[in-house]
Amino acid sequence: MEHISNRVKSLAQSATLAMSQKSAELKAQGISMINLSVGEPDFNTPLHIKDAAKRAIDENFSFYTPVPGYMSLRKAVSEKLRRENGIDFAPEQIVVGNGAKQALCNVILSAINPGDEVIIPVPAWVSYMEMVKLAEGHNVLIPASIENNFKITPAQLEAAITPATRMILLCSPSNPTGAVYSRDELQGLVDVLARHPQIIVLADEIYEHINFTGSFTSMASFPEIKDRTVIINGVSKAYAMTGWRIGYCAAPLWLAKAVTKLQGQYTSGASSIAQKAAEAAYTGPQDCVEEMRLAFLRRRNLVVELASQIPGWKVNVPDGAFYLFPEVSAYFGKKYGDRTIADAGDLAMFLLEEAHVATVSGDAFAMPGYIRLSYATSDDNIREAFARITRALALLK
Repeated sequence: MEHISNRVKSLAQSATLAMSQKSAELKAQGISMINLSVGEPDFNTPLHIKDAAKRAIDENFSFYTPVPGYMSLRKAVSEKLRRENGIDFAPEQIVVGNGAKQALCNVILSAINPGDEVIIPVPAWVSYMEMVKLAEGHNVLIPASIENNFKITPAQLEAAITPATRMILLCSPSNPTGAVYSRDELQGLVDVLARHPQIIVLADEIYEHINFTGSFTSMASFPEIKDRTVIINGVSKAYAMTGWRIGYCAAPLWLAKAVTKLQGQYTSGASSIAQKAAEAAYTGPQDCVEEMRLAFLRRRNLVVELASQIPGWKVNVPDGAFYLFPEVSAYFGKKYGDRTIADAGDLAMFLLEEAHVATVSGDAFAMPGYIRLSYATSDDNIREAFARITRALALLK
């Protein structure tokens, strides 16, 4: 007998992981695949971080860790926030989890009750809405247009707020668009939020260092909302440590304690070895971060150049992260053989099967009519991927 909870039945499968899996399956069949669906740096973890992990093994860091993380790591995170962002979070306000994804879900489950409204600008990362569903909250989506570089306005935010609004979830630099809010743009949103003290500000800043604007402003740097702002960050993107699974939340103390209580019941502390590696990432040399950022900037320029040459695609210039989010509806209604492209999901599947390039439909990010391409891959792969995409799209009439 199968008996699946309604909680799990209500969740959508992660579209990014699903496309990555389909790409891997085709590759296993001997097909030459280029995977532009996964949000993962293609660089190896820097040597000094790997060396720290090896030392941790030799020094027998092999026992259970404190639920909120080693104090040495939490102090390193606290110092990083002070040094790089100019914001003060005591180590006791920081909870280390199994990746930024768990840190996000911890905060949402700890703060959202059934019926609470969570404002999410869209397009948005696939898991935000599902996490709110898990907490039995209600998603309130604010659409951001490509014409405004996928950023919402203060007027849009004000119009979305109701007495039931409990949280806003903001991601800058953004997955899936690469949008980066300037300090002035954030100030406009903060001015609105300052008038609504019941709203928790959940800021996903995991792409902080993959930023091409020359500056980064953390939401916690605004004193008007600091006491109800939660920062989500981690080592996955900046230090090429996706598989190490270390992220954190920096939160008001009352919420950090609630997150620790929750995490203590379903995963306990994160990996001891990975925590010592993350500590080395934050306290060691930072040259590697800038080297990877410059590589992503070069790739950003390449992918924008190539995508802009595709007839019918509407392309903007992303300011951060490693994604392009073109508008592709010009191909809807076109056919190839007995296949008709009805929407972005059909186009993504067409590109997977005909061009052997994996992308993700914008529907997964609550923005139909678009697809997401990750340029976290080599220049050669990017060039070959766009050559294949161009050839495949030319088949559609």
